[in-house]
Amino acid sequence: MASPILLALVPSQGPTAGGNTVTIIGIGLSGATSVLFGGTPAITYTVQFDGAIIATVPAGTGTVPVTVTTPGGTSNSLNYTYQAAVAPVILALVPPFGLGVGGVPVLIVGNHLTSATAVLFGSTPATSFTVLGDGAILATSPPGSGTVSVTVVSPAGVSNPAAFTYI
Repeated sequence: MASPILLALVPSQGPTAGGNTVTIIGIGLSGATSVLFGGTPAITYTVQFDGAIIATVPAGTGTVPVTVTTPGGTSNSLNYTYQAAVAPVILALVPPFGLGVGGVPVLIVGNHLTSATAVLFGSTPATSFTVLGDGAILATSPPGSGTVSVTVVSPAGVSNPAAFTYI
């Protein structure tokens, strides 16, 4: 029985906190007895078929070698890079104003918006919000008055403020 061969990690990077899943693509992965990220075992892993394993990444830092061990031996290694989470950034609000009664759909354009856990208009949460992708969120304004700062909250931090004016 030959040692397994690793061909790709999808994705090959993720957060330092771990907990995300990675698909390990290779040859001879059936019967895997361990999946290591550096010297740390994967939180869990499941052999999908001889050519793929889905592994839950442990916490870590930097770039580490990923290996799979089977009864045939230990595979070659592929690099996995841990990346620090980045706080969201707001570039624009469209529109930057709305009715005082709320209910206005507001497109928040920016970066690093995927992991948003809240959208605040001043200290009031948006009535609802939908993450459209890393660069956009569609939020519904709550009732309010005056000019308030809109911010996006994520596990990595709070975004810069963007002005929203109630009319």
